[in-house]
Amino acid sequence: MGRAAHRRRRRAVGALAAGAAALAAAAAATALAPGGASAADGNQVVNGGFEAGSGANWTCSGKASVTTASVHAGTYALKSTPSATDTGQCRQKVSVRPNTAYTLSAWVRGPFVYLGTKGNGTTDVSTWTTSSSWSQLSTTFRTGASTTSVTVYVHGWYAQGAFGADDVVLTGPGGAASPSPSASPTAQPSQSPTAQSSASPASQPATSPPPASQSPASAPPPSASQPPSGGLPGHLVTGYWQDFDNGAAVQRLRDVQDAYDIVAVAFADADPSRPGGITFALDPALSSKLGGYTDDDFKADVAAKHAAGKKVVLSVGGQNGNVSVTDSATAANFADSAYALMRQYGFDGIDVDLENGVDATSMAQALHTLASEAGPGFVLTMAPETLGMDSTDSAYFRLALAVKDVLTVVNTQFYNSGPMNGCDGRVHSQGTVDFITSQVCTQVQGGLDPSQVGIGVPASASAAGSGYVQPSVVDDALDCLAAGDHCGSFVPPAKWPGIRGAMAWSANWDAANGNAFSDTVGAHVHALP
Repeated sequence: MGRAAHRRRRRAVGALAAGAAALAAAAAATALAPGGASAADGNQVVNGGFEAGSGANWTCSGKASVTTASVHAGTYALKSTPSATDTGQCRQKVSVRPNTAYTLSAWVRGPFVYLGTKGNGTTDVSTWTTSSSWSQLSTTFRTGASTTSVTVYVHGWYAQGAFGADDVVLTGPGGAASPSPSASPTAQPSQSPTAQSSASPASQPATSPPPASQSPASAPPPSASQPPSGGLPGHLVTGYWQDFDNGAAVQRLRDVQDAYDIVAVAFADADPSRPGGITFALDPALSSKLGGYTDDDFKADVAAKHAAGKKVVLSVGGQNGNVSVTDSATAANFADSAYALMRQYGFDGIDVDLENGVDATSMAQALHTLASEAGPGFVLTMAPETLGMDSTDSAYFRLALAVKDVLTVVNTQFYNSGPMNGCDGRVHSQGTVDFITSQVCTQVQGGLDPSQVGIGVPASASAAGSGYVQPSVVDDALDCLAAGDHCGSFVPPAKWPGIRGAMAWSANWDAANGNAFSDTVGAHVHALP
């Protein structure tokens, strides 16, 4: 995010059959089977070792069965084969106790195997790996104050080959008895793996999800909007508030247009006395221009935004920002200083806009630590340059994948880049529907869930050096991605109705342009089904 008027941005610029007899056999078998201990033994998963010789108590989508050909322990294991439109998910609803810690583990093998839970009442968790031999996945979570059941699941990835699972264990005290599962098969649609989140960053493997080079046939299928994080709507609009004057309209935070669901305050500064640390203070020149805008005024404005149902995050980086997080020490400094600022000003989270390089491993460590300190409701947004997200090999893309368990949305800057290759292998000119949709396609095929992807554009022609598009173009791109309507020459290989929304640099430039972005794109995003 540049702080000059024309320099980059921003800122400146089928279920398996389960008969009554099989259920009875499962109850007896799981008391002895590996991964199938009884509730009294602390494992709340029934038939977790599949030693019933069937998928009793599990509901599966796709082509799933039990096998004796390759097992981790005992006689049986699960084998499931994803298709181009299905992840081969198997899941089980398990009774738990409120406000209680649990550990979930399983032995798995195969390409891109995911293990996780949903409905925790706090933060849903997931972890994944890719391995030709049996390896154990594990993650932890705490249930919410009124949570009495969670859904445990395991699945693979679209068109990536068969996977195996065995000895699925949920360790912790049991809750009330679960309703008996249906005796007849009940096929259910699977959920996209990257929609899940993880509270156990240490369990995340270093490998990446299927690369962007995968064929269109293996692209994720349409998916509904995922449960929003931090109390945010399923489709949202992000706008940056400038804590500096670069020719755009000057605003107090309270004056940021109501269409913006997330307001990113630009920017935090590097702490020269604490490597990796960040600081924030209102620009005295801007405060003066606003007639004396104090810290107390600013904090009151943050609270007012909260009262209006909005989130306010602190943006780190920008065109001139040089926050360097390169090891465990600087990662700790970043997390601790960011959390202190969140508490001081009431920020809901952090926006990562590091345009001068990023160490994916260390920054992921910092963000996971910060998310853990902040707890439920933490909001993490990112605004990488287009080049940072054109390949899963790039550091920024690797960072996004590494923290997708706590990631709210990536709003890539689809400007100031010139022509770029899209997921179809063709070169598309910036400022067009095809440029935007083909870049979003790359990000979804690279492993991000559509609900974690937004469209970042300048709010006016003055807000960036190049790449400005009319609000109607952004609306067309959203329609193309969500429903296959209003596309250009490039038509994405799937519809992604969960696409998260759009971002503008900046709310100030939007105001200077007659609120064209917030009035037009804001209304369109909020009208998406």
